[in-house]
This record gives sequence, C-alpha cells and structure tokens, in this order.
Amino acid sequence: MESKSSNSNESKDNIVLKPNPQLPLIIIILGIILEPLSSSLWPTVIVGSFGLFLLIQSFTLRLVFTPKDLIVNQLGKELRRFPFENWISWRIFLPKLPGLLYFREKASPHLLPIIFDRINLEKQLKEKVGNLEISPDNSQN
Repeated sequence: MESKSSNSNESKDNIVLKPNPQLPLIIIILGIILEPLSSSLWPTVIVGSFGLFLLIQSFTLRLVFTPKDLIVNQLGKELRRFPFENWISWRIFLPKLPGLLYFREKASPHLLPIIFDRINLEKQLKEKVGNLEISPDNSQN
C-alpha cells in the first residue's frame, strides 16, 4: 500500500512506497540452493551476498513520488531525483515476479530491481507517466 510522507518539508501529495523484500529473499534462497549443486562455494557466496545487499537496500531506500519527480531517498536523505519531464519511456519487466523497472530519461537509461511494493509502483507510474509506458507488444521502440 502507499503511505503519505511524514517529513514536514515534503508535500502531502508525495507518495512513499513501502519496502518489499520478496526479490532479495528469492535471490538469497537461490544462492542457498546453488550450494549443493556447485563444486565451489563461490556461486553461493556471490548470489547470497547480492541478495543480502538488496535486502538491506529494500529497508534503507525509499521511492518518493512527487507530482513532478521520482526521488530516491536513503535513510531519509535524497540520493537522486528523476524529473518526469525528462522521462522518455518506462516498463516493468517480469511483472508477475518481483521484476525489474526500466525507465529511460533523455540523458540515460536506468534498470532497477523492484524492492518496493510493485502494485503501487506501477499505479504511481501509470498516474504520473502512464503515456510513456512501453507495452510488451510494442517493445521494439
């Protein structure tokens, strides 16, 4: 679900997405499953470490949707701001799974693992930049 930001200098129109540790936990479990299948411990350590990194990120990062921007905060401090006016397109890959968010700005493309509430992420994207969504049938653009 979505929640309003409680920071006094942020507008009440801002939406902060809740964390969703589903993708990191799937990756950690995959790393554990790899252990008996591999002759080396390294695949388990690498995949498990990546999953642990994403798990920590899912609890320290927040996506904040404002009327004009997507903001990435870490522990309450703004890391990056993506103004919607610079967006060219976006798409959620593997929407039935935790998935990946792809979006392209005028300057560069971005690919982010979805470690947030996917349903509200998609809802906010459709509300703010729905006309820029790349549909699966139209992915050649």
